[in-house]
Amino acid sequence: MTDTFGRELIALLPNLRRFAISLTRSRDIADDLVQTTCEKALTSRDSYMPGTRLDAWLFRIMRNAWIDRLRRTRTEGVQLDIDDTAGLVGQDGGKTTENRLMLDATAKAIGELPDDQREVILLVCVEDLSYRDAAEVLDIPIGTVMSRLARGRKKLVDMLGINDEPARLDVKKGASQ
Repeated sequence: MTDTFGRELIALLPNLRRFAISLTRSRDIADDLVQTTCEKALTSRDSYMPGTRLDAWLFRIMRNAWIDRLRRTRTEGVQLDIDDTAGLVGQDGGKTTENRLMLDATAKAIGELPDDQREVILLVCVEDLSYRDAAEVLDIPIGTVMSRLARGRKKLVDMLGINDEPARLDVKKGASQ
């Protein structure tokens, strides 16, 4: 794999794994999904159109592979939730703890979003795909991507209790409102 396609595929492995974890909510299953995606991409590399976004093409392959797996495994047992896995190791300190709590709350809130909103949030906000590329991955119109993204963001803000308006200083009283 010394060609450009192989190098680009290898460079995108962390992004693929991150998206796979968000879809599967299990690191082990996510690793299997990444492997399946890479296998399908390598066997179908002739159908990839050079000059287009390889990451969007791979995300679409992954999403379709995940949907296929869900259809096949509906009768299997319960899957592990990503929140049930061991926490990430970090440094001690108030800021680290506060950040971890916010990150955990955000991950939980994202996990509670409807699938359609969660997928759009992850593709656009985490994987940094354009609206057009996300629309192609999900096979939906761009307007639907924008609508789901707006609804997902609003729901996250509400779920996390984030106030959009900064506190205002009352100049006369010298206190925040």
